[in-house]
Amino acid sequence: MSTRSWPNRQALAVLEPAQRHDTTKISMDIHIDNHYQSKIYSTSSTISGHVKVNASHDVRFDKVQVLLLGTSRTRIDAVSIPQATSHTFLKLTMPVPDSYYPETRCFEAGTTYTIPFHFVIPQHLTLNACSHHVPNDALREQHLHLPPSLGDWEKDDFTPHMSRVIYCVRARIYHEDTEGKGAKTTEVSQNIKVIPITAEAAPLSITKHDKMYVMSKTKRLRKSIISPKLGSLTVSANQPAAAMITPDGHCVAPTTAQLDLVFEPTSNESQPPKIVGVTSKVTAVTYYSAGGINQYPNLKDWARSFAHEGRGAYTSSIPLPTTPVENAMWTQQLTAQERRDSGYDSGLHSDSEQSPNGQQTSSANHNSERCNDKGAPYYYRAKVQIPVQLPTSKKQFIPTFHSCICSRVYVLSITVTLSALAGTSSTVTLALPLQIGVGPRGGSRFDSTGLPTFEAAMEEAALEVDAYLQPRTLSVPDIEFCSQLPGYAELSGNRTAQGA
Repeated sequence: MSTRSWPNRQALAVLEPAQRHDTTKISMDIHIDNHYQSKIYSTSSTISGHVKVNASHDVRFDKVQVLLLGTSRTRIDAVSIPQATSHTFLKLTMPVPDSYYPETRCFEAGTTYTIPFHFVIPQHLTLNACSHHVPNDALREQHLHLPPSLGDWEKDDFTPHMSRVIYCVRARIYHEDTEGKGAKTTEVSQNIKVIPITAEAAPLSITKHDKMYVMSKTKRLRKSIISPKLGSLTVSANQPAAAMITPDGHCVAPTTAQLDLVFEPTSNESQPPKIVGVTSKVTAVTYYSAGGINQYPNLKDWARSFAHEGRGAYTSSIPLPTTPVENAMWTQQLTAQERRDSGYDSGLHSDSEQSPNGQQTSSANHNSERCNDKGAPYYYRAKVQIPVQLPTSKKQFIPTFHSCICSRVYVLSITVTLSALAGTSSTVTLALPLQIGVGPRGGSRFDSTGLPTFEAAMEEAALEVDAYLQPRTLSVPDIEFCSQLPGYAELSGNRTAQGA
């Protein structure tokens, strides 16, 4: 991981003549088999092809290096000077046999040389890919997963210019100078797009310290500003299941979020509000940092955790189709206290309770006073299913990931519009974590290591259990499958004759 400042124009002008001088002698082209501009590679994908080398003059060299590189880059516009950070998390080197080199180690003018290469995108990174301090193993495991390509897509992928993840095949020609040190003479790269397989992770444990998410919200409803309140409305939800992308990156399987609405009236005359509509949107949040990130940036308060290195976050949203709510119905249910008063849970509560002054009071009178303080002895509940279909025709969605200097997460914002009897309306908005993963290619039952996936293993175990629990039919087998002891058939025949 290296950090540098952006060079000025004069420094770039000094480098350009040397680069032009090198490229006039040797031209290199990278050809990837069956590759096209919009092709997306995934975990265990094969990247094979060849490098063509042509020289306008005879050029001596020492070795040719072909690499598969994965690099993340961030830029922080600091107060004094912008900081640019580059982190090479993946570096695979293709061995080039000496048989592909000319014997004289000289590229002759007018001759085309072909050097083949073959790479396989790994499932995990090596341990040295994340060398900075990380407080726990779970976060380090996240940093050792391959991040998806970030930026440079045909469609908008919600990525700012301050953060990039680039995969490329790079070819280099080295020539040693007079002091025996390696000097790079020519270099050429071919960028590719990678979306690695990303399994669905466990739901996040959201607390009040996680400022980004709002899993539940309570609001008091009134007919007007000066009128007494009708009751309190609580809207809550759990984290929805992950939306899974196909390995080609073009389709996203829909998921569903469920809202749980509870209205607690203040009196028997208070009626639940009408659910007018539900709107939702998806917000992509890209985090980037000049140094190694040692926390989950979407948890706690990222804005308050700035250190000496710069940090930033970029958000971009897209609305989702409106959810119809014609079928959303309120159901009336007794409160837990009323159910106990009606005889339920009688074994768990005594018939009398001790009052503060030491006198015995009946539980019925005590519960009645509590119900009068709270309002009506019942409440209303409604459930609303929110389909989440990401618009892949407009945007390029990449999976949720956390790496050393950049991360991407998604937030599902759901706004419920309610109307009271007097015509006043109010809204309640939740912000739920939405994970986007990538399913295996073609529903494969094996992962990149050749072992069965967790789902395949569970399915096989379920089949074995079902087969074991199937009812058995006992019957006498055919005679050819019976093993006979010496004299057993004859003895059986004699007993049968005697019985007859």
